[in-house]
Amino acid sequence: MNDSLTIKERAVSFLELVASGNVREAYERHVGPDFRHHNPYFPGDADSLKSAMEENAAGNPDKILEVKRAIQEGDTVAVHSHVRQNPEDLGGAVVHIFRFEDDRIVELWDVGQAIPEDSPNENGVF
Repeated sequence: MNDSLTIKERAVSFLELVASGNVREAYERHVGPDFRHHNPYFPGDADSLKSAMEENAAGNPDKILEVKRAIQEGDTVAVHSHVRQNPEDLGGAVVHIFRFEDDRIVELWDVGQAIPEDSPNENGVF
């Protein structure tokens, strides 16, 4: 691991590794031993979320993650991304919020919204 990475860079690296199907590597490099998450669809432990991420990666090998912005405040990083399961997918706007301890992810929240085909908002979701 490159110890010169900021926690903001570590959060982005984690997401890029997961999106490219390298879920185990993402966890080995960036997740701390006391990791917990707040995704309401899975139990709150690391193994449950990792398994779900691996299953999603296997089913969506052409997933695309485009980070739009990353914001750090203290030990917390928020990453706003455009996530598509494949090139034809409109995808969703997703915000991942990471809390770090000792340069490792110890807590994760994620929220998202599907991108509609037609929207009256001329600014778009990004």
